[in-house]
Amino acid sequence: MKRRRPEQELQKAVLKHLAWRGARDIFVFHYPAGGWRSSVEAAIFKSLGVVAGIPDLLIIRNGHIFALELKTADGHPTSTQIDTQARMRAAGATVGTAVEIDAALERLEQWGLLRPDVSMRAS
Repeated sequence: MKRRRPEQELQKAVLKHLAWRGARDIFVFHYPAGGWRSSVEAAIFKSLGVVAGIPDLLIIRNGHIFALELKTADGHPTSTQIDTQARMRAAGATVGTAVEIDAALERLEQWGLLRPDVSMRAS
């Protein structure tokens, strides 16, 4: 039986929009720190600088980093995610959380990271 992973599907959808409509000079990536780890592996990762709670998508443009945490309608940021976002903001990053695709695309547009969507405009 295939497990549904709605947050992963949301992230894939946002990445498709970024590939299609993203500003030409952006660099987008995901920081793969999530998932289960044994206590030994977690300690090793922590000693190597892995930080818990990093947002799902990191986008660099013109020397500035934008970080977007994605949530489904029934998801909520954890206390670790909230703390990490606050620390990133204090360091000068632009950080936000978006619930579902429309909010994510709106946020990316507000940040100037998406070109306008012209596919639905009348000729």
